[in-house]
Amino acid sequence: MYNRQTIIEKNMTLSFEFERYLLEHPEMLAQIPDEAEIVLLPKDDPELYRINLETARQAPAGSRVVFIEIDALSPPRSRLVNPQPTRHPSFI
Repeated sequence: MYNRQTIIEKNMTLSFEFERYLLEHPEMLAQIPDEAEIVLLPKDDPELYRINLETARQAPAGSRVVFIEIDALSPPRSRLVNPQPTRHPSFI
């Protein structure tokens, strides 16, 4: 069972990645009504999926809720290009 801190950290990661996805796929914004509450449901994490779904069910009646099911997060990648260990830096 996840503790509060774990839930927060996992949802922060999902939120950050969803925002990045929206920047790359702005057409998805057209599918989300204004002032909607977005609930991220990660299929590869059944416990967090359940927790987020239960939290959404507590939203006030009449709230606009949009569920975003996510298959999985890809492993994080480095953006470094050709890192090389050296004992003698080039720019000294």
